[in-house]
Amino acid sequence: MGDLTKNLSRHEFACKCGCGMDQIDYELIVVIQDACDYFEKPVTINSGNRCIFHNKVVGGHPKSKHTKSKAADCVFKDVKPSLVAAYFQRTYPTKYGIGDYDSFTHIDVQPTKKRW
Repeated sequence: MGDLTKNLSRHEFACKCGCGMDQIDYELIVVIQDACDYFEKPVTINSGNRCIFHNKVVGGHPKSKHTKSKAADCVFKDVKPSLVAAYFQRTYPTKYGIGDYDSFTHIDVQPTKKRW
């Protein structure tokens, strides 16, 4: 059980460097929880917030939505990342950044559509 939704907790979104950055955009929480409900699976947030320093250390884009509390890299238990990306693309065809990677799915709640 999470403290944000039934599947999500604030600590999952905290910057991994330990700086204490743990804000998270409400719209992002809704989108990820919706996917949890659709797949009926728990999710692991590999990367949520990134302070500017940590983003640079991990090689993130300087304008990454992770630094604005608007992005997450997620893994849904027993669901291929490509299926998660396809779900997000189908559900949000005209907005959001969706990245389909081998081991995770990136989702960010930007108003424009971006895919990779």
